[in-house]
Amino acid sequence: MPGILILNGPNLNLLGTRQPEVYGRTTLADVEDMCRAHAGSIGMTVEFAQSNHEGALIDAIHATRGRLDGLILNAGAYTHSSIALMDAISSAEIPTIELHLSNVHAREEFRHKSYIARVAVGVICGFGARGYTLAMDAMKSHLESRG
Repeated sequence: MPGILILNGPNLNLLGTRQPEVYGRTTLADVEDMCRAHAGSIGMTVEFAQSNHEGALIDAIHATRGRLDGLILNAGAYTHSSIALMDAISSAEIPTIELHLSNVHAREEFRHKSYIARVAVGVICGFGARGYTLAMDAMKSHLESRG
């Protein structure tokens, strides 16, 4: 059974209360519950981590190497600034899907650039919390297509 890590970056611990008009009212605990249920229905195992610290996110990415089959990463604002996260994904050699709750392309110009997208198999944005299960489905499909 394939296993994935869903990794959330800075400020995502505040989901449900931080700018609900942009990010919705679903909490991070709600997202994790939804993803656990979905993982069971599609035959995957799922782990979760969240940190507001870039180094902790890098450590979590490195820890997937040789242990898990895929990574779904909502790097928050680090998406637009962290070459270190991009390098960690490349170094870990793990298929990664970049995820955002909001449509970053409909927001401020600085959010249009992604370092993560350069090393991701795909990007999902703009579907709110539902984006997590969409990313899980996409990852399962990607892993199956690799054989």
